Amino acid sequence: MYLLKEIGGIILAGLTDTYTLSNGTKIPVVGFGTWQSEDGDEAYHAVLAALKAGYRHIDTAAAYGNEESVGKAIEDSGVDRKDLFVTTKLWNDDHGYEAAKLAFATSLSKLGLDYVDLYLIHWPNPVKFRSNWKEVNAQTWKAMEEFYKAGQAKAIGVSNFRPHHLDALLETAEIAPMVNQIFLNPSDLQPGVVEYNNDHDILSEAYSPLGTGSIFKIPALKDIAAKYNKSEAQVVLRWSLQHGFLPLPKSVHEEYIKANADIFDFELDQADMKTIDGFKGQAGSAMDPDEVNF
Repeated sequence: MYLLKEIGGIILAGLTDTYTLSNGTKIPVVGFGTWQSEDGDEAYHAVLAALKAGYRHIDTAAAYGNEESVGKAIEDSGVDRKDLFVTTKLWNDDHGYEAAKLAFATSLSKLGLDYVDLYLIHWPNPVKFRSNWKEVNAQTWKAMEEFYKAGQAKAIGVSNFRPHHLDALLETAEIAPMVNQIFLNPSDLQPGVVEYNNDHDILSEAYSPLGTGSIFKIPALKDIAAKYNKSEAQVVLRWSLQHGFLPLPKSVHEEYIKANADIFDFELDQADMKTIDGFKGQAGSAMDPDEVNF
């Protein structure tokens, strides 16, 4: 059954509406992604434009190489820190208890923040730790639980984890992950991962919600967009919300940044939701985290 106007028990009206994570933390229902936004002017101006357009949820990562620019844009925006939700992620080379502590401190320093709202393990099974990923993830998670208990991370979670990675983590975790950020769009719904997330009260965040642009190559999407007098991007982001996902659209163009936020004044009917669900495989699919070469 599809969720229409009422999502998560609330009526969504805009970018400041929130989902509630398992620990009670409020997280804005749409985030602004910064993957592939280069450090320096590009990332800085993109984040500044997003904050000006009303986004209050910014997603970055150590691996993106733009934490300093993101932090500078946050500082210069004039938006009160308490009104922002900032996410960053631990990179693959820094798994393990001590390494994670150092990496987290570096991220906070680059961002110029005393805390982040969400800290994620970026990948579950890096090449560097492939022979003992389970044990190393447990050590990493212990450090992340400490960040959480100290208030340095208001919520903690994972990214690109499949059910077997989560099962392994939960064997030793004191605190369950609150978020799983995954490649999630009409081309790859990852139903098994999403079902697991739902069953364990883990929010599914959608990175590459537009398939890094590949979704626009699907002809049927153009017809649906015309029906609602919306862009293809707006339709797909609305589709993501109606599934109860949290999309993280990325752009470095101010007009698209604004347009991607204009998704709260229409609803896709169930027939169109099913059509979009049927786009499987037409715009790429998630990488297997047990086979990535990084």
